[in-house]
Amino acid sequence: MSYKERVTIAMQTSFSNVVATATAYLSEIDPVMRAAIERVGPCTLEPDSDIFNALVDAIISQQISVKAADAIMARVRAALPEGKVTPEALLPFDFERLRTLGLSTPKARYIRNLLEHVYSGQLQLEILSELDDEEIIRQLTAVKGIGRWTAEMCLIFTFGRPDVLPVDDLGFLEGVRVAYQLSARPSKQELRERGELWRPYRTFATWYMWGLRRLEMGVVKEKTRIVSL
Repeated sequence: MSYKERVTIAMQTSFSNVVATATAYLSEIDPVMRAAIERVGPCTLEPDSDIFNALVDAIISQQISVKAADAIMARVRAALPEGKVTPEALLPFDFERLRTLGLSTPKARYIRNLLEHVYSGQLQLEILSELDDEEIIRQLTAVKGIGRWTAEMCLIFTFGRPDVLPVDDLGFLEGVRVAYQLSARPSKQELRERGELWRPYRTFATWYMWGLRRLEMGVVKEKTRIVSL
């Protein structure tokens, strides 16, 4: 077994422990959350540490359907060596070549801007995991086409940060509305106030609200990546 494989297993084991602790904590302090946990079932969130792939995926997926995003990502991977989305593999792709893969004009520019940030050293992907949540958000949102919501999704799905509260996420808002039987979607301030009870495990409260939302919509597929709901 390689060193990378051993590290990956260790990280997965550690995160599994966090999931178990968070689920028990949320069940104990919030009866509504406990009911949601029982209805949705075990949390299956498994962060994927490939931040560059996640950012490219997020940029490509903006304002289009999941199916369309999947098709474009498939074309991008097919054009890259071994199908791996890395800065090194994408660097030779200029604006026009990115457009031939199905990216819109703004998205092709965003990808080029991301590459510029990586290669200029403004965005050092290898040290992001060492930074606190807000600093990661600050650095990611300096790239054109990456907003706070995208950065927060990266905190959850890439870095596995346990205390993220994405108050701009529609699925989360709807999940809270359903779970707490509200007449309307809660405001951002109402969500922040309600979320204080869930600290320091707001990521998992969010995940269960997504799960509840999926059940209400009859969606079978789990939310396993930024654009899957």
